[in-house]
Amino acid sequence: MIPPRRRLRRPPSAPWTRRRPLPDRVRRRLPLLLVGVAALALGALAFSGIGDGMVYYRTPTELAGHDAGPAGRLRVGGLVLPHSVRAEGDALRFRLSDGVGTVEVLHRGEVPPVFREGQGAVAEGVLGPGGVFRSDRLMVKHSDEYRAAEPAR
Repeated sequence: MIPPRRRLRRPPSAPWTRRRPLPDRVRRRLPLLLVGVAALALGALAFSGIGDGMVYYRTPTELAGHDAGPAGRLRVGGLVLPHSVRAEGDALRFRLSDGVGTVEVLHRGEVPPVFREGQGAVAEGVLGPGGVFRSDRLMVKHSDEYRAAEPAR
C-alpha cells in the first residue's frame, strides 16, 4: 500500500509579506494603465527632445526689431542681395533681404556649392554687436524641380 502524500506547509510569514490577490477590477485595468503611462513617458521624451532642437526662422525685418539681440541661436533667412557677397579671409560677408529690411551676415564655416547672389539662403547663428549676424551654418534654399540639361546641338 502507498502512503498518502503529505502537504508541505509553508513556514508562517509576517503579515506584511503576505500577498493578497489583486481584485479583478484592478487586474483588468492594469494593462491599460501601463500602456497609458508608457505613452505619456514617450510623449514627454519626444517633446523635450524637439524643444531643444528647435531654432526659429526670422526675417531681416523681424531681426531689426531686436536692438540688443535675442539670447541664444536663431535662424535668419532671405534673398542674398546682388553685389553684396565678398570674402574676408576665412569668412564670407553678405547681406540678406526680405524685400523690406536687410541684415549683414558674417559667415564662418562651410559654404554650400550652390550659394550665389539672388539665391534664397538661411543663416544660423547669433546676432552680434552692431546688428551683424554671426553665422556658422549656412543653408541654401533651392527649387525642388529637376530640369535636365539641354542637349548639345
